[in-house]
This record gives sequence, C-alpha cells and structure tokens, in this order.
Amino acid sequence: MTIDLAPLDPGLHKLVYREFTGSITDTNLLERVLAEFEVDLIFHLAALLSTRSEFTPITAHHVNVEGTLTLLEFAQREGESHGRDVRFLYPSSVAAYGFHADNPQPLTEEVPPRGSEDFYYSAHKAELERVLDDAIAGSGTEAYVFRPCIVAGAGALTLIETTVRLLPIYGQLRLARRALEQIPFLGPVLPDPGAEFQLVHTLDVASALRAAVEGAGPPGRYNLAGPGSMSIARMARACGWWSVPVPGAAVAALSEVANRIPGLPPEVEWLNAFRAPTMMDTRKARDELGWTPEWDAEATMRETVSGAREAGVL
Repeated sequence: MTIDLAPLDPGLHKLVYREFTGSITDTNLLERVLAEFEVDLIFHLAALLSTRSEFTPITAHHVNVEGTLTLLEFAQREGESHGRDVRFLYPSSVAAYGFHADNPQPLTEEVPPRGSEDFYYSAHKAELERVLDDAIAGSGTEAYVFRPCIVAGAGALTLIETTVRLLPIYGQLRLARRALEQIPFLGPVLPDPGAEFQLVHTLDVASALRAAVEGAGPPGRYNLAGPGSMSIARMARACGWWSVPVPGAAVAALSEVANRIPGLPPEVEWLNAFRAPTMMDTRKARDELGWTPEWDAEATMRETVSGAREAGVL
C-alpha cells in the first residue's frame, strides 16, 4: 500500500511497493534490500526523536547518525557496482543550526550547522550534516538536504501534542481538559518569551521534496519555511489558551535547569527551541528548486489546531 499526494499517471509512472521491516542499522537487511533493487534514489526519513521516552541519546545517535551513514555507504557501493549515480534525499531540520543567541537572522544555508549540545535531536542533525559532505566526497552521489522549520498541518500535530504534554495536569488528564473548557476564562497559560518562529505546511514540504526527487534544482542544502511567522501568544489564542510575557532569559534558565533534572518528560528538551529566535531565509529553495509555499504561518496554525481538536489532542 502507498499513499501519494495525487494520483499517479499510469502512462508515466510504474510503482512497485515493497515493505521491509527492520532498522537501518541492520546491515543484513540493507544488503537484502539493495541486492533486490537497482537503487537510483534514496528518500531517507528514518529518525528517532527526543519526544519518545524509550529512546536514549546513545540509541538515537546509533540510528540518526551512524545508521544514516551506513545506509549512504551501502547505497554508494550499490551504485558503483552497477555504474550509476545515486540521489540521496535527507530531511534535516532548522534544529541543525542550533538555538544560539548569536545566530545571524535570518539564517541562510551558508551558516554552518552548530546544533545545541543540550538538545540531542539538534546535536545529531548538526553532526550528520557536518560529516555528510565527507561521506559523499569523490562519489557520484547527489545529496539534497532540507532544513524545514516546525512542520505542521492537520496531519502533523507534533507542535500541539508536545505543548499539551508539557502542561501540568491539563496534559496528563483528559478530564481536566474537559473541565477547563467548561469554565470561562480558565485554561492553560503559556509563557511567551516573544521569540518569533516559523511554520511550514506538510504539503509545502512535500512539494519541495518532490522537486528534489525530480531533479528540479542542484543538490545542496535548502531551508524550508512558509511565509510569515508565529509567536507563543498567537498560538495560545488559536488553541483557546492564554499567554503571559516572560523574559527570554527566563526560558533559557528553565531549559538549563530542566535538562539537569532526571525523570522529566522528553518534550522538555524542546524548550531549547524558544531560547532565541531562529528565522530562516528560504530564497534558495524558491530560486533554485522553483519552490512556492502555498500556506502561511497563520493558515498552517489554524489547520493544525483544527486537526488537533478533531484528533482529541485539544
């Protein structure tokens, strides 16, 4: 079974769907898969996120960094043995830049990825980007690396789900949510450090990735973000919540303290994302890939909130 954004033209495309279950760190599995198919393109989406409590930073590094490099090595070897080049698509993240007060604004693709060491998802994304160029040097592999901001939409609820899980009582008890909804002017209150952040709709991400699959632009790094920006205050209003202004330094201090307390939910790491503004310039994707995002930040947030309500997250 496969799900696509639009029906495939049977006169132009032939699709064979095969499912393999296992980890990209399993070299036996990779050998079996690559031996069965003549691989021209690898669309690599596998990653372990810091929103799952069963994953440790060591486990995640094994998959996110070592597993990706292992997959790339196998693909290059397979391509060389059949005398063809392999195109490698890898969605990185805005988190690869790291959440640093001295980051230039807006961020362009020329800014080196530094990551944030106390946020392992960010650190892994930056590390992998740094070693990717060395891994493909001298080969025929074309690497497209995408750095989307927060991806949202009706089917991408991570932003809302993560925020809800961080809220005491409200996030843990569904009955508490129902009770708060019945009381006017009572609801969750989000601290707002005033830092703007970007959103990109799932469909706009898909259109950028499709452009790379089709070779619409040269390989390289591409920032992805929809027009406009969002703030904690506007997000709170969209969810029917409240917000209160707080100094950015307070969020940074809370994040540093939380990182030292064992047993807290893994979502706490995402507080790092609001320590400093991280706005990206997307002109390269527009100019070189011909990418034109159709959803701005406000419209994306509205659809995300609607999807969260329908899914029972809110």
